Amino acid sequence: MRPESESELAENVAGLNEPVRIKGGGTRGVDGPNQVLSTDGLRGITLYEPGALTLVAQAGTPLAEIETALEAEGQQLAFEPMDHRVLLGTFGAPTIGGVVAANVSGPRRIQAGACRDFLLGVRFVDGQGQIIKNGGRVMKNVTGYDLVKLMAGSWGTLGVLTEVSLKVLPKPEANATLTVPAKDAATAVRILSEALKSPFEVTGAAYDPQQRRASIRIEGFAESVSYRTGRLQELLGQFGAVDPVEPSDALWQTIRDAADFADTPGDVWRISVKPGDAPEIAARAEADRTLLDWGGGLIWALVPAGTDLRARFGAFSGHATLVRAEADTLARLGRFQPEPQGIAALTQGIRQKFDPRGMFNPGLMG
Repeated sequence: MRPESESELAENVAGLNEPVRIKGGGTRGVDGPNQVLSTDGLRGITLYEPGALTLVAQAGTPLAEIETALEAEGQQLAFEPMDHRVLLGTFGAPTIGGVVAANVSGPRRIQAGACRDFLLGVRFVDGQGQIIKNGGRVMKNVTGYDLVKLMAGSWGTLGVLTEVSLKVLPKPEANATLTVPAKDAATAVRILSEALKSPFEVTGAAYDPQQRRASIRIEGFAESVSYRTGRLQELLGQFGAVDPVEPSDALWQTIRDAADFADTPGDVWRISVKPGDAPEIAARAEADRTLLDWGGGLIWALVPAGTDLRARFGAFSGHATLVRAEADTLARLGRFQPEPQGIAALTQGIRQKFDPRGMFNPGLMG
């Protein structure tokens, strides 16, 4: 099914007699029912007001189209969404609806926030074929229940997004990246924490154990970037030689997309933890390769195929998501961290309200 309007989508959903897999650009490797409900026919930027920092687009609009429109006005999606195609070996084009549905956010999340933090409003079709609107097209609209943030990260299990409204931000005039040697994850987290708690507005903080290098990014007006970079070099000099990386855009794109894991066999996990816990969790993972982002709050881990990484952690404060694996491993372990009993019951109750017939992406999130 490929509806070309919201009303047609609502009719399609109301007439469903079997579960469907919601598909945007098909770049995130989501499997499910053979019957596919595509948002590809819902395309186009319906409103863009650069002066109001607001953009509204239909869910099937390619992310590249949105980024091109923003670039022309010197603006950007501040949450820096990851492109999964390199890591997963998928094709197609990422869509803005898919980005919102998965709450996809990149290295700049530590400073700017996540995708959901820039979401102003949504339109979607629920499991009974009803069209629902929540939020608005301006930043001051805060009335009613906040279904907007509920939809972000729900992976299409609550409804099919048809339109999203987003806050955008000016693109930085300049950027600079500094690298500091770090012999291990514990040292790296200390370096990154020192940078993040400084007043110099760090927008990227990552550590590659393979290179034994911590990377810190600063963005903004050119004069400000130059000043803050110099001060940060002085601050971090206590940890060793602080070197600039020029240019650094490719480095942060590689970190954003976990691209260094792309051509290496094995399963890839994405682990969210408190930064201070990252060294211990990374060690317990016993991974073939790791990458730390968000100052240590996000760990990418490459392990042999079929490994139950959650079993190595036991009880821990965080969650581990299986991003890349064979279908049988995903079926056995589940993509997402199992929820505690009380939260699982709440989640099921919410899903029952939005999709009482269980039509959307069954089994994807428990």
